[in-house]
Amino acid sequence: MRLLILGTGGMAAQHAKHFAAIEGVELVGGVDVDPNRLDKFKAAHGIPSGFGSLDAALAWGEFDAVANVTPDSIHHPTSIAALKAGKHVFCEKPLATDYAKALEMTETAERAGLVNMVNLTYRNVAQLQKAREIVTSGQIGAVKHVEASYLQSWLVSKAWGDWRTESQWLWRLSKKHGSNGTLGDIGIHILDFASYGSGHEIEHVFCRLKTFDKAEGNKIGEYELDANDSFTMAVDFDNGALGVVHATRWATGHFNELRLRVYGEKGGVEVQHRHNGSQLRVCLGEDAEAGTWKEMEVEPVPTNYQRFVEAVRTGQNLEPSFRHAANLQKVLDLATVTDRERREMATH
Repeated sequence: MRLLILGTGGMAAQHAKHFAAIEGVELVGGVDVDPNRLDKFKAAHGIPSGFGSLDAALAWGEFDAVANVTPDSIHHPTSIAALKAGKHVFCEKPLATDYAKALEMTETAERAGLVNMVNLTYRNVAQLQKAREIVTSGQIGAVKHVEASYLQSWLVSKAWGDWRTESQWLWRLSKKHGSNGTLGDIGIHILDFASYGSGHEIEHVFCRLKTFDKAEGNKIGEYELDANDSFTMAVDFDNGALGVVHATRWATGHFNELRLRVYGEKGGVEVQHRHNGSQLRVCLGEDAEAGTWKEMEVEPVPTNYQRFVEAVRTGQNLEPSFRHAANLQKVLDLATVTDRERREMATH
């Protein structure tokens, strides 16, 4: 597979590293509007060809697939263009900035019969994959209740840098700089954790968003600090189970932590993923009577990068697909409406 990397910012380096390590994958081109950044990226990853625009790269055409690592708002037009040119697309999350654009991308890919996948990175967590396997195999019985949380602390701690002075954090707090806040940034990850891990799609959602005062006049330089910092969400799933999903950047002591708890009529599973490791605990069978939880060891699983390469090789689309990411985007869009209108909404 000959791969073009579209966008050469920070996350693009991860794409280049992971794809280059896969047998049979050749990094043949890079695209960026910034020629200096493009040259450095090419040199760092041994990429022979570079282009200042996707149009120029498509005119060249000597590649099979695109890793789309552009800013969120650019995913839609660039992915559509690549798909119309007959290229398979591996897109960073979120798929688009709203459901209508995400759906158009999905339908374009499906009509063309091209491989389309989204880099929901926490699918690489083996403990989540195993938890889903346990749940969908029926070992915990019918799912009744789901808890999912995504906790970060960078508004409290400087462990990742100082958000008061660094643009890489400040833009995430400002709507006019393209941020949809915590909901838009990490909401898609924890919704995927909840729906994938439980084996069920979300049918109804009610969300509350909160933006806290963080500076005088809630402004630092050119950045208006008006994007949401925290959200809480009540959902129900397509089998009738209830769920609570929440996320915040104010979680003192939690640098980057995702948790999932899925409880059924016969047992339960709990997944914890942190920046320094992951854990799966289960309460199954006779242990349910005694309330005994046991940690389960799990073997590594193929990464999203490896699955995309496999999908292109076989011609069979794999998850997480554009369709799945579009469905998650619909939940995110509706969550914003429910906060404004203070009412529950159905996803279909």
